[in-house]
Order: sequence, then C-alpha cells, then structure tokens
Amino acid sequence: MSDLLETVRGLSKKTDSKILMVVLDGVGGLPLDVNGETELATAKTPNLDTLAAGSQLGLVELVGAGITPGSGPGHLSLFGYDPLKFVVGRGALSAVGIGVKLNAGDVAVRGNFATLGGGRVVQDRRAGRPSDEKNAEIVAKLRAAIPEIDGTPVEIYTESEHRFVVVFRAAGGEVLGAQISDVDPQATGVVPMTAAAHDAASEKTAGLVNAFVTRAEQALAGETQVNGVLFRGYSDVPHFPSFADVYQLRSACIASYPMYKGLASLVGMDVLPVDGHEDALDGKVAALKENWDAYDFFYFHVKKTDSTGEDGDFAAKVKKIELFDALLPELLALNPDVLAIVGDHSTPSKLASHSWHPVPLLIRSEYGRKDAAQRYTEEEAGRGSLGLRRGTDLMPLLMANALKLNKYGA
Repeated sequence: MSDLLETVRGLSKKTDSKILMVVLDGVGGLPLDVNGETELATAKTPNLDTLAAGSQLGLVELVGAGITPGSGPGHLSLFGYDPLKFVVGRGALSAVGIGVKLNAGDVAVRGNFATLGGGRVVQDRRAGRPSDEKNAEIVAKLRAAIPEIDGTPVEIYTESEHRFVVVFRAAGGEVLGAQISDVDPQATGVVPMTAAAHDAASEKTAGLVNAFVTRAEQALAGETQVNGVLFRGYSDVPHFPSFADVYQLRSACIASYPMYKGLASLVGMDVLPVDGHEDALDGKVAALKENWDAYDFFYFHVKKTDSTGEDGDFAAKVKKIELFDALLPELLALNPDVLAIVGDHSTPSKLASHSWHPVPLLIRSEYGRKDAAQRYTEEEAGRGSLGLRRGTDLMPLLMANALKLNKYGA
C-alpha cells in the first residue's frame, strides 16, 4: 500500500455526507487548429458553466508528466491507488467486469476484433465497431474453432462492440505468466506484432497467444470486416486494498462498459445494474436516483466522450459533452455534499487516441475557496484554485471536502 493510501486509511471516518464522482471518459482534448478551441470549450454547456462558476477547478495528471495513461491506470489513480504501484492489465478488468472468475495461474487477455487487408496489414483496429450481436456471432465462431490450444483450455467472451476477452486457464497446477508484449500495433497500415515473453514464466503464454491469433485468422477467413484479432492488456489475478477499508465508504459503481465495472469490482465497489446501452445516460441516472440512499460514494462513468475522441470525430465528441450537460441538473438535484467531475485521461479528436495532456477537474462543496475559473474547460481549469494535481490527490480532496478525514498528528 502506498504511503498516501495508508495515511488516508488511518484518518478516514464514517459520516452521513455523500460524494458523487463523475468520470467523463477521455474528456480532455485539443484544438484542431493553433489557438483554436478544444471540444470542451467548443461545446455549449450552460449547466457546467454555472456549476464551474461556484466550484473549485484544477488540472489532473493521472500518472505523471508526459505519460499517456490507459483507462485502467487512469481510473486507479482517481480512486487513490498509485498506478505505478498497483498494476493491472486490461484483460483482468474486462474479465471481472463481465462476471468471469479468474483463478490463480490463469491469464486474461483483452482483444480487439480488427479488419486486416492484404498481407495481414491492419486496416481498422476496431473492425468498424461491430454491433454486440455481431460480436457474439464472431465469438461463437471462435469458440467452436479454438476450444483449447496444446491442452490449455481457452475461454472466449463477448465484451462490447469490437472488444472481446480471452482467458487461458491454467491446467494441472501450472501458473501461466502474463509478462508478454502486445500483438496490437495500435496503428493502421502495419501488420500485427508477434507476442514475445518478457520472462521465462510467460513463454508458454506467448506461444498460446500467437497460436490463437493464427487460428482465429483461419476461422475468420470468410469474414469481410471482422477477420483478425489484436491483443494487449495481459493480466493474472490482481489484488487491491479494499476501497471500503481505506475510505470507510459504502461505494457503488454506475457504469455500462465491462472494463470499468471490473475495475470497480476489483477495488470492492458494488456494481449496480444499469438499464440500456452504454450510450444511454438515462439508465445511469435512474440507477443513481434509485440507490441514492443506500450508499455514500458513487462512481458515475460516461463512456462516449472517449469513444468519439478515439474515432477522431470532433463534432461528435462536442455533442456527447453537450448531452452530459443537459442531464447535469438531474445530478445536482440529488444535492451531493461533494461533486467531482473529472476525466480518466485525455482523448483529443485531433490525435484519435489517448494523450498525456492533463484533464480538467471540478470539485463542488460548501468548503471551497474563491476560484477564478468560470467554465469547465482545460484553459479555465488551468486558472483554478486547485492547481495541477496528481490523480491520487483526488480521493483525499473529496474526503476532506466531505469532512470524512480526521486531523493528522497532534
């Protein structure tokens, strides 16, 4: 456990106050032109503007200066777990998020369905974002073609759209290593990479991964769009200090995407059922309202601010920000004692990928100081009273604003 986490655990106390943390996934952006406006600044957000004028703002680096965080490390940082100390692969997060139990020695892998052209060149890393129904159809085809590899049982699961999960089950008391290089080149116009083991314990797993890639391409040869697989995010069974133990909070996760539910579950949050597709925020708001009296900490996740950025669609990301702004009054009507709005990383449409840029943070409580920021944008957040913070600072700040931390020392 990190020193800060251990200190906070020693100071935490139970109170009746409620904290709502809204994570606008990938919300940070960049202007398309020099001296232009970001997606946040372009969006018409009257409710966020009003909220920002009475709140504290700042910027957050999730891992460190210049380091581009994945969603897993970004969220761990927001939850107070140093992502350089608490490392977990995307595979375990996705697996746990869809209800798959991992046993000691197993390895879970996060996969993307992809479109490959001649010479196995990657044309689309997300295969056009197929429907969940098409995903399930492809998974069924792969299950029939690859039930095992060299005696190692293989389980394949639908996650969402282009994402799927593979679990290599350890057999006969063996332990499969998870220190393996990516197959996903995270670029188009190049061929997939060959998985390589970083240590001797992972050599067998690397062989399993490469064999799976070959057999999957053979099984999908008749498909025109979903005809390849890309892997990254290998992980074995992770262990974290309990969120409830550290913060003395009854905590709940409101998310639709399996990976985020998996991460919340791993740290010990209750994952609440949400009706509707991940892009439908009404179901999440309904779940929040229905369970408001049962918990004192809520993690509320909004995905599509990230997906549209990854697609390089500036206008669509602006629209998703505006849709969130429209529902903000419903969140405010619940009157949380502390409200935070933040991102887990930046996903500028200009880059169509995650980036290293700090994300804007807003904290509203009755104990905030006067703040110069007037909008929830990157530029205005840079003027805010909270300054530039590490992601792991967020939970102690929220706990303090909720009067849930005792004094440190005499």
